[in-house]
Amino acid sequence: MKPKIVVIVGPTAVGKTRLGVDIAKQLNGEVISGDSMQIYKGLDIGTAKVTKEEMQRIPHHLIDEISVHEPYSVADFQREAQQRIQDICFRGKVPVIVGGTGLYIESLLYNVSHGGESPQNPAFREEQNRLADEKGNRSIWEKLYRLDPKAAEAIHENNRRRIIRALEVIHETGKPYSSLQDEKKTKEPFYDAQIIGLTTDRTLLYERINHRVDLMMEAGLLEEAKWLLKQVEPGAQSAKGIGYKELFPYFEGRVSLEEAVEQIKQNSRRYAKRQLTWFRNRFESVSWWDLVQRPESEAELMEEVKNFLQTK
Repeated sequence: MKPKIVVIVGPTAVGKTRLGVDIAKQLNGEVISGDSMQIYKGLDIGTAKVTKEEMQRIPHHLIDEISVHEPYSVADFQREAQQRIQDICFRGKVPVIVGGTGLYIESLLYNVSHGGESPQNPAFREEQNRLADEKGNRSIWEKLYRLDPKAAEAIHENNRRRIIRALEVIHETGKPYSSLQDEKKTKEPFYDAQIIGLTTDRTLLYERINHRVDLMMEAGLLEEAKWLLKQVEPGAQSAKGIGYKELFPYFEGRVSLEEAVEQIKQNSRRYAKRQLTWFRNRFESVSWWDLVQRPESEAELMEEVKNFLQTK
């Protein structure tokens, strides 16, 4: 039998952290973070990392585990999360995966890498970006079409980032990028997962995001970003998170603080929109809930999760 796990997904600022703790408390669980930035030590405010008080003594995994100097890939997450799930289940507890990094969650559920295991090649990416700058995005899309028509047909010619990633995977592995996508379609899910999706009215969500950024600034996000920039170069993976990268131009005197903060809000709203699109389009059988406008429905949600865990 496949291990049973509970997965909580959704956009930023919608209440995933609190729900994860509530479920773990009531159903003898432990939380595993599915967030690509909360793994880093010292990045607390900008990542909205769960605090000791918010944990309510519930064990949390894959939080505060590596230095900001270290890279962290989807393959690293997949491996570590699988090990934690195995250990939690062995101890008779329920793994509760909480996070908004769609690629990480999908790769864990379907046990596929989506190219995460292939070596990264910054020089190759820079070369492809330069080519696209000089000759247009279609030039690199046509290159992908020659190498992997199936992948090219699935990627819009203006989606430069995905085109270059596909080319990079092909360059580094010698395998078609589309074969990774086929793997997900043909492979059975690795776990018996109850996937809970949190959402709410978009206008309300954007208001919550804006308010959260204001609270982050009050809590010391500016100082945290300054500290990060002293530790690593702006191109480091840990420095690419929303809430940090937007402040670097302010430190360089290129934008005002007000402009930088507004950019954080705008990028956070755009990210939330992408998160919702990802989870709606890529995941099947998601049980969607709006606990922001209907907090009383959490009791019904909890009953649904209990029934899932009791079903053999």
